[in-house]
Amino acid sequence: MIDHLIYAAPDLDAAVDEIEQRFGVRAAGGGQHLGLGTHNRLLALGPRTYLEIIAPDPRQPEPDLPRPFGVDGVTTPGLVGWAITCDDIDQARTAATTAGFDPGAVIGGQRRTASGDVLRWRLTSNALTGGVVPFLISWGDTPSPAISAPPGLVLESVHVEHPEPALITSCLHALGALVEVRSAQEPALVAVISGHELR
Repeated sequence: MIDHLIYAAPDLDAAVDEIEQRFGVRAAGGGQHLGLGTHNRLLALGPRTYLEIIAPDPRQPEPDLPRPFGVDGVTTPGLVGWAITCDDIDQARTAATTAGFDPGAVIGGQRRTASGDVLRWRLTSNALTGGVVPFLISWGDTPSPAISAPPGLVLESVHVEHPEPALITSCLHALGALVEVRSAQEPALVAVISGHELR
């Protein structure tokens, strides 16, 4: 159900080095999000789940709109968002809206790989802001990036921290994301990956 976690950093290479030092596996693959001004590397966390490390891409011109997930303002690396997968994203969006949370319009996404291939997917527009409430994603005919990402890590658990747990719990339930929400002074997404906490 969890498609991927998003770890944003000001510099991609430095973040890849940091994650490798902490977890013992080096992220690879990924590519450029054309027009968004970002690039990424990936690590598999299971058969269909992965960690996306994302940062501003100095090889692209400044985008017309802010970079997704608040990447423009990131000074310290950390988890900034997450996605849950669905086969029929239009139906899943309608169900979430009916249940009391609108994840935004369904939009298209794409990424150019190092080999020049372009991968495409569909996602809800709340992905652009990131945060502790996940967005919906559907890969259609595109294979999950987890399949080709470097293996070796396992996503053991995810929970959310927030000053208003009841508010966030209702949004999560509307999306079908049944994860624990703990009371905390600041919003945070917390994952345990192969025995190590990442937030």
